[in-house]
Parts: sequence; structure tokens; C-alpha cells
Amino acid sequence: MLIRWAEKRDIPKIHDLLRQVCSVHHNGRPDLFKADARKYSDEQLIQMISDENKPIFVAVDDDDTVLGYAFCIFEQHVNNNILTDVKTLYIDDLCVDENQRGKHIGKYLYDYVLNFAKEKECYNLTLNVWSLNASAMKFYESCGLKPQKVHMETILK
Repeated sequence: MLIRWAEKRDIPKIHDLLRQVCSVHHNGRPDLFKADARKYSDEQLIQMISDENKPIFVAVDDDDTVLGYAFCIFEQHVNNNILTDVKTLYIDDLCVDENQRGKHIGKYLYDYVLNFAKEKECYNLTLNVWSLNASAMKFYESCGLKPQKVHMETILK
């Protein structure tokens, strides 16, 4: 397995994986997530793939088939009134193909992103995980991540 920067030719498989993530979220919270929705258009993905501030990494097999991805975003709060000026690498989305899970691909992707963040001299690596996704929460905890903040809600309707 190899982890590399995503390329335009990866877009069809990335869309397939994004649909898998959407399905998990829709099944857990159909009040918030649409069924069979696309998170990004082809044009948005093309733009993101070429944006060095939003690196997308893919895990591929020996045939160069995409097995999983990690969407990342560099964040920094320069001259913010209350936040310090630290550079963060935020994992916007991490997914392993549902047919490839249990093979440690997610851990390889996470470790790759972690090392990338260190190489780029980031202060921290962050992500959000929906509480409905217990397996993802367990995975991230096994990687050593701890809650930084909790986003809470009350349903009004």
C-alpha cells in the first residue's frame, strides 16, 4: 500500500467513498444529512486537489486503486483576539472503503497525516467526529486523540 497526494483521476473513487461517509451520517442522523448526497462537485474536488492548503491524501493498492482518503486543511488564527497563532492541520474527512476496513488502512492514513503535520511544523492535528459514529470515535481514541471541545445541541422540533 502507498499513500500519495490525490490526483484528478482519483475523483470517481473519492466520490464513492464520500457517498459511504454520507450514508453513515444519513443513517445516524437523517434529520441532518440527506440520502445519496454529494459533499463536493467534481469542480470543487479539482480545485481542492490543486490547493496546497487543503491537501488530500489517498491510500492506494499495488494496482493504484484508491482504498481510502484523508481530506486535510491547514488552519491558523493570525492576529485573533483570543486564540494564539498556532498552525493546525485539521482532518476534515478520513474514510476507508467499507470493503477494505479491518486492514489498518485508516491507521496508516492517520499516521501519514500525523507525520505530514509534524513535517509542516504544525502545533496540533485536529478533527471532528460525529457522536453517532461510535466506531470512528473508538478508532480516533485508539490513535491517541482526546476531546478538545464538545459541540452540543437540543432538538427544537
